[in-house]
Amino acid sequence: PPSRILPPLLLLLLAALGPATPCSPQPNATRFVCTEPTLSTFPTGLPPATLAVSVEFTALAALLPTALAGLPRLQELHLSSNRLAALPETLLHPVPTLRVLDLTGNLLADLPAGIFASTDHLQHLVLRENRLRELQPAWFRHLPRLQWLDLAANALTEVPPAVFRPLRSLRSLDLSHNRLASLAPGALAGLRALERLDLEGNRLGTLPPSAFAPAPALRLLFLQDNELRVLPDGVFAPLRHLRVLDLARNRLRALELPPGPALDLDISGNPWVCECPLLALLRQAAPRLAATHDTLCASPTRRRGQEVAAVSQAGDTGC
Repeated sequence: PPSRILPPLLLLLLAALGPATPCSPQPNATRFVCTEPTLSTFPTGLPPATLAVSVEFTALAALLPTALAGLPRLQELHLSSNRLAALPETLLHPVPTLRVLDLTGNLLADLPAGIFASTDHLQHLVLRENRLRELQPAWFRHLPRLQWLDLAANALTEVPPAVFRPLRSLRSLDLSHNRLASLAPGALAGLRALERLDLEGNRLGTLPPSAFAPAPALRLLFLQDNELRVLPDGVFAPLRHLRVLDLARNRLRALELPPGPALDLDISGNPWVCECPLLALLRQAAPRLAATHDTLCASPTRRRGQEVAAVSQAGDTGC
């Protein structure tokens, strides 16, 4: 009977059609999005008018040098949370107007020296959560418009002097959660437009006295969760525009502050010496202290365990 013939016919039809291709491009679309976990090759046949491509959370492990050929108007490329361990040096040559590149959460231990040689319009570059061990000056030579650089959560152990010098437009630099034990003098050379610097969660034990002199426009500086024991005299003196300073959970006993009013300050989780230098400085500068309940005196003995803010406001500075 016909009812017993139909299923085999359906099976033949499905077999003829073949497996469905995940994330097929639409002919007139300007944005392409694919988050298919089984995708292992970069999609082809994208329209030449495509402005943004997002291929994220897939099994993509490699890209051909020609992956972006035929996309001359591409402005955004999001490739986060894939399995990319290497990139072809000429990958970005066909997309000279690219403005945003996000490579978060891949397996990149290195990048080709000339990977960004043709992307001088790039404004946002995100390389966080990879396996980068060192920074190559060649990466940054052709990025005069770059405003946002995110290198967080890699395996960086140093910032070579002047490595960022060509980045004259950079406003935000994230180096948090790496393995930086020190910051070389001149590490921030050239970053005169920098407004936000994040060094949280490294292994910094000290800072060079002139560490921040090349970045006088800094407004937000994050140094929490390091191993800082001493701040050099005047280390924050060049930062007249600083509005947020986070020094929480270090090993500091004495404090340095930048000039200027209206500072939001977190100094919690440090073993403060509550004597004249610290108490008088806080009374004079009057920063807005965060986490005051965790900002405690470690010495002298008579003040151990007391809140630094309360002791300072009490007026008994001992000066």
